[in-house]
Amino acid sequence: MKTIYLAGGCFWGMQKFFDQFEGVIQTEVGYANGPDAAPSYQDVCKNSGHAETLLIKYDESAISLAELLKFYFMVIDPLSVNRQGEDAGIQYRTGIYYTEEEQLPEIQSVYAAEEEKAGAKLAVELMPLKNFFPAEEYHQKYLEKNPKGYCHIPAAYFNLRKGTK
Repeated sequence: MKTIYLAGGCFWGMQKFFDQFEGVIQTEVGYANGPDAAPSYQDVCKNSGHAETLLIKYDESAISLAELLKFYFMVIDPLSVNRQGEDAGIQYRTGIYYTEEEQLPEIQSVYAAEEEKAGAKLAVELMPLKNFFPAEEYHQKYLEKNPKGYCHIPAAYFNLRKGTK
């Protein structure tokens, strides 16, 4: 099992989106790459410096990191700085945060292809994970608990792999 951390705007939709894929074993929303003190949601909303981030544990024999990243780029605007959809602020920045150096070549390959496709430098941070603090329980699987909650990801994208998991 491998782990990757993806910041893609509001973490509610990111979690619901990635939970649909075969090979995704576990997801958890939280706050990453800010100061070392664990923040509350209110701290994050007041510019603590953390990004709303999704921890993804996956079975690399069922889904590759490259596949996960291609799905990630499908649901973000990689040129947008500190904003996704209607959500704006530093906590909504995009980022790929890794914990294993051996993941870097695969990440860089997908990142370079997306940059070429965009024809511009991406605003997506690419760096090692500095820290990750799980979000409060009410944020976990939020859109499962609150199906009418806001999300920048189109609802149709939540059923790309319907029936495969």
